[in-house]
Amino acid sequence: MDWLYSLLDNSSVPVVTALILGLLTALSPCPLATNLTAVAYLGRELENRRKVLLLGMLYTLGRTIAYSLLGAVLIFLIRMGEDAFGIQDAISAFGEWILGPALILIGLFMLFGHLLHLPKFGFSGQASGSWTQGALGAFILGVLFAMAFCPTSGMLYFGMLIPMSAVESGGYVLPVVYAIATSLPVLVAAWIIAYSMQSLGKVMGKIAIFQRWFNRFVAILFILVGLYYTVTIIL
Repeated sequence: MDWLYSLLDNSSVPVVTALILGLLTALSPCPLATNLTAVAYLGRELENRRKVLLLGMLYTLGRTIAYSLLGAVLIFLIRMGEDAFGIQDAISAFGEWILGPALILIGLFMLFGHLLHLPKFGFSGQASGSWTQGALGAFILGVLFAMAFCPTSGMLYFGMLIPMSAVESGGYVLPVVYAIATSLPVLVAAWIIAYSMQSLGKVMGKIAIFQRWFNRFVAILFILVGLYYTVTIIL
């Protein structure tokens, strides 16, 4: 992490600075819980590593749209001389109060949704060969996790990225670069997990069993992370 901060201090190119800020957001301890959840969700397609990449791109798209739209509004307001801190406070409150219960519900749905025969909304607890299954869920997670600002990510986004973007002629592009950078470590980790688990499953001849138990692990992880965020807010 220190080398990234060193690069940030020496960076004079806005695009590079936005890229470094995104990597710092992804690798900092503050959003670690959501990143682990995203890695597990994207990497659960053990039988199809290409689908991991597809879901990863949709997850990145969700983050990009969320960060870009929010950034465009904030940049416009700042350039008009308006106070953007009210939006920052509202978004932070949204992340604090919505994220925990949402993750708990998603985890419960992944575990028991098939028993209720409800629409899956991209969060089925069963992986399949379908290229579309899980796509909506990956996109929704991208948007949800992008808006779940913690102190570190809030400081990097609201305190550094947006003020820099507001004074640059191509400032509207910088949140896009930032969003892609926040997703890169998650995508790499998810692909490594999928590759490793698939290889292990093939060696043992039990990839279907690995797939089923890993899906359950992902659902339980969603619930635990959701409980963590919910309890943190309450206390």
